[in-house]
Amino acid sequence: MFFIVSKTIGALFTASNILIVIGIAGLILIISRYRSLGQKLLIVCVAGFVICGFLPIGSFLIFPIETRFPAWAGGGAAPDGIIILGGDVDRILAGIKLARQYPTARIVFSGGNGNLLRLDNTTEADYAAELFAVLGLAHERVLFEKQARNTLENAEFCKAMVRPKAGEKWLLVTSAFHMPRSVGTFRKIGFDVEPYPFDFRRRDWPQILTLNSTFLARVNQTDGAIHEWAGLIAYRLRGITTELLPSPVAYSSN
Repeated sequence: MFFIVSKTIGALFTASNILIVIGIAGLILIISRYRSLGQKLLIVCVAGFVICGFLPIGSFLIFPIETRFPAWAGGGAAPDGIIILGGDVDRILAGIKLARQYPTARIVFSGGNGNLLRLDNTTEADYAAELFAVLGLAHERVLFEKQARNTLENAEFCKAMVRPKAGEKWLLVTSAFHMPRSVGTFRKIGFDVEPYPFDFRRRDWPQILTLNSTFLARVNQTDGAIHEWAGLIAYRLRGITTELLPSPVAYSSN
């Protein structure tokens, strides 16, 4: 039930979708006796898109999330394992780089079919397996977890699959903006992971004020930021994480 609710709300609860609904409502009302209200709704729709598309709203929202965990410094003992979360091809590329750097580490890719309405049974892990093969990473070296549909299931199924032992060092590879929710979820189920965030879009406040992207890119970033904040709030309210914005801790170099 949580999966269905979260996917439904997640799809609807974005700035662009909300503004589109407001705009459609305005168009409908403008040809009725509620013309005045319809006009106001259309103004709200246009103003909302202007604000999201021409101002760095998305950057302001995403900055505290994606800078929560610093870039991995390395050092210490080599990792015993590397977990790569599905969702982005760049995550696979980052994981392959680590796999080559640490040839003895166990590799796990976690990604099922997260679509609410499935048109087929193909999973992210299926696509990842093809890409791993093309890029020359031996198939037998990778464990493919194909059931996870969200971050909670990523954590639960990965833990059940690898059965981490005390003292083992596992790296978690995912996008910087997704790392707080991921780490918080893994912590809650007792799987201690060392974060390997990447794909930092904004590393300092001056960069946020730089309007060097397109109108649609800024709207999409606002949507993504709201989606991730909604996910953090939902996970905290359901007790999946113990902090709204999980914080970094001192990781030992085993």
